[in-house]
Amino acid sequence: MTSPDIRIGTLINGNDATGSYLRQILPHGFESFELCFGWGTDCRNWDLDRLAADIAAALDGHDAVISTVGFYGNPLLDDTDGEVARTSIATLIDRAADFGATCLCGFTGALSDRSLPDNRERFIEVWRPLAERAGERGISIGFENCSMGGSWKTPRYNLAICPRAWEILFEAIPLSNLGLEWEPCHQMVQLADPMPQLREWVSRIVHVHGKDASVHWDVVTRHGIHSGLPYAYHRTPGFGDSNWTDIISALRSGGFKGSIDIEGWHDPVYRGELEMTGQVHGLRYLQGCRGSFVANPVEE
Repeated sequence: MTSPDIRIGTLINGNDATGSYLRQILPHGFESFELCFGWGTDCRNWDLDRLAADIAAALDGHDAVISTVGFYGNPLLDDTDGEVARTSIATLIDRAADFGATCLCGFTGALSDRSLPDNRERFIEVWRPLAERAGERGISIGFENCSMGGSWKTPRYNLAICPRAWEILFEAIPLSNLGLEWEPCHQMVQLADPMPQLREWVSRIVHVHGKDASVHWDVVTRHGIHSGLPYAYHRTPGFGDSNWTDIISALRSGGFKGSIDIEGWHDPVYRGELEMTGQVHGLRYLQGCRGSFVANPVEE
């Protein structure tokens, strides 16, 4: 392990091929993995014992870990999809330790027929028992800061979209194991500077997605943001506008000890047959920004 505090890894999907996929990408030097499940997945129907065994076998002999389990659905819905999301999250909270994970991350969910503040009571109803359940098991919960195309007036899938929203959520459920799965990209595409937010909220960050953005300011200044022309792109770290040396310094200064796991499959250039080319470049770039740990001399 090259650093005692922050690991650099990537996201992997939970499926029957997870073990095989891990064996293929581990030689590139990934140090951690977020194990992800998407909406429509009912984790109660998964053979999680088999999946945990497959992953453990793949990781055997490697100094790499499952940092996080992720479930990205809409648990605030009062329908079958919402019920599946809630029970899947509860299942993954109970089983996170079987994968070696210390946190569960995902979306808060959202009811789009009401404003973000008006989702507060439903958020408490759904997430307080889940957060308490996680706390009893030593698991942190991190909400991703992705807007999912929603807004303050009409949120979609997720409420944790900006600092003003974070204040509402963490005041509503004041539990210490509730936090953020943060990345600069989702703030940058809103034309917000992520660094002041990072410095202010670093104590709430339990996991980091390694995803960056490129903002085409010439399009913004000429056309604004409502012209229908694309003005911002999600990028793999190393290809976007952020200085990850500054980001990692701010994380370390704030006491963050965890993983930065690259969220691939978004870059408009390094995709398709270039997907792993981009991810491995991002891995090495982030490792360079972090630095390789060198022990201090000991006086004898």
